[in-house]
Amino acid sequence: MILVTGVSGALGGLILDRLAAIPGLPVVGGTRAAVTTRPGTVPVRRVDFDEPGTLVDAFTGVDVLVFVSAGFGEDDEVLARHGAVVRAAVEAGVRHVIYTSLVGSGGQLTIALPHRWTEARLAESPLDVTILRNGLYAELLAGLALPAVAQTVASGVFAAPWGQGRMSVVARGDLADVAVRIAVEAHADLAVSSGGGTAPARHAGRTYELAGVTAVGGNEIAASLTGVLGTGIRYESTSLGAARAALTGAGLPAYQVTHTLSIFSNLNAQLLEQPETDLPALLGTAPRSAPDLIADVLRSGRPSRGEPAGSR
Repeated sequence: MILVTGVSGALGGLILDRLAAIPGLPVVGGTRAAVTTRPGTVPVRRVDFDEPGTLVDAFTGVDVLVFVSAGFGEDDEVLARHGAVVRAAVEAGVRHVIYTSLVGSGGQLTIALPHRWTEARLAESPLDVTILRNGLYAELLAGLALPAVAQTVASGVFAAPWGQGRMSVVARGDLADVAVRIAVEAHADLAVSSGGGTAPARHAGRTYELAGVTAVGGNEIAASLTGVLGTGIRYESTSLGAARAALTGAGLPAYQVTHTLSIFSNLNAQLLEQPETDLPALLGTAPRSAPDLIADVLRSGRPSRGEPAGSR
């Protein structure tokens, strides 16, 4: 059986729905929300990372665990959650864990620490492990641009504290498709070995870099806004200090201010482009168009649940 955690979130929900559409595949969702099924009568178990004593029972009977990371939070909270998942997976007899981590080029981001820590804990465990180092979502970058759109309409200038950096962005749907492929193939390999046959553990011990194939920065967002608004928009870089004041004034939790500024800082330092990626090979098809996704979010005037990569 395959269990997907965090199915009330955007990425986990996509993964579960696509797995559930495969005839005969035993799959169950996991969420801390009080639900027992999803559309299509997919069974759902209560999986709450903040209640570690319940996780062994939640993972009982699971062969492949798609471990969608716990998302934004203070580092100590995320480490406690992820550590509990790893320990419970071992105790429950899970055989293969697929973990949604963070792309290599994001190693300087503040959100990287819990991901790299979790990778290390999984590597120390007796589990078969596949690490999906997910790129940052195209939807996330578009969402970060939205607060400036109203001013952009009035001034003809898209202003953001991104310097001249660009980010290799990826569609959330592509990341879901890769996770589905890995989960299905891992489950098939385990089924063969359980039946006494010999099958290669194709993805055990592998780390896949899933950066997007398109790099986007302020100038590309301005070009998207030009298309959406039907008038010429140009990009101007602003200061990180002004961004900090605006984010703090918006009443965001302190850790969200920190993580958002970290993305802006890494863009300024031009650290978020990553040309090497396993994404096209694992998809088996051309990745979804990042510019189209960004234009859709900008056109709608709201972010498409733009959590950072690897979050619920």
